[in-house]
Amino acid sequence: MSSPISVMIIDDSAVVRQVLADIINKTPGLRVMAVAPDPLYALEKMQREWPDVIVLDVEMPRMDGITFLRKIMDEHPTPVVLCSTLTEKGADTTMQAMAAGAVEIIVKPKLALKRFLEESSAALVNAIKAAAQARVPRVRAAPAPTRPIPPKLTADAIIPAATAQAMAQTTERIVAIGTSTGGTQALEVVLTALPRVAPGIVVVQHMPEKFTEAFATRLNSVCAIEVREAKHNDRVIPGLALIAPGGKHTLLKRSGAYYFVEVVDGPPVSRHRPSVDVLFRSTAKAAGRNALGIIMTGMGDDGAAGLKEMFDVGARTLAQDEASCVVYGMPKEAVKRGAVQRSVPLSLIAAEICREHQT
Repeated sequence: MSSPISVMIIDDSAVVRQVLADIINKTPGLRVMAVAPDPLYALEKMQREWPDVIVLDVEMPRMDGITFLRKIMDEHPTPVVLCSTLTEKGADTTMQAMAAGAVEIIVKPKLALKRFLEESSAALVNAIKAAAQARVPRVRAAPAPTRPIPPKLTADAIIPAATAQAMAQTTERIVAIGTSTGGTQALEVVLTALPRVAPGIVVVQHMPEKFTEAFATRLNSVCAIEVREAKHNDRVIPGLALIAPGGKHTLLKRSGAYYFVEVVDGPPVSRHRPSVDVLFRSTAKAAGRNALGIIMTGMGDDGAAGLKEMFDVGARTLAQDEASCVVYGMPKEAVKRGAVQRSVPLSLIAAEICREHQT
């Protein structure tokens, strides 16, 4: 039997440390190695034993989470799950931490912390297991979950499947991208490499609400194309990438010669909201063979079924290759289902998008 995944919790709140530790220690395959109220105290403990995964608060006394994160990523790369407060300021700070190498986000509110964390235990456990599979040293494969999990809905819960009749090919191209664990860094690599004239792009990155807006703002500051969080009825036009907002589903629609997005409520699909499957199915229906679907690094299988629907109506489909993924979960499942025409390295995805614009 493999050793349990060892977890260190670093948070200045005693309540958060206690509740997180209780959740982790009750989960088969996980154990709390140590807790610490700040990074300096944590570093002392880490000299004796190094964790497999770190659950890290962002704003703490003595040393903030970003400084600590940059230090360990430089000296001893380790999977990190951020435990951040759901505020605009906190979201911006958290995006800096994601850029520094963190792989997952867990949201904690300012009020009713204990109750919220207890109710969100499944999300916490899944985030830790996803981080433990990330491509950094000292990572062990996560054991399969043993606790009961809610029913896994398909995209049928949000949108009917595409018909067999694919839309006639036109000169207007649409790119739909889906990603999860490791996707914040991967998307930055792709989008910063695009020229100002690029096809319209819609992205689902698994991320909580408020954080998607901060993520889009950060990308917009470093990209030649415009990047912003999608809003209901936004047009999808060349030179623009729309990031699906956290907590809602984003669908591609078409009206005449124009493409636009619908941002809607609904249950989680493939256990995510926004869901890549929902975006890809809507793209199959609205754009057909005029679309390019790209599935990138991430844990689980969200997007695999939707990409197969895009493939079946004649869209071009790509997957990020295993070597360049932080977690080769979503692309692997899409390849397994026959949804992928080609797997390409992360460094070549921008060129594939530009090729789509030239065809």
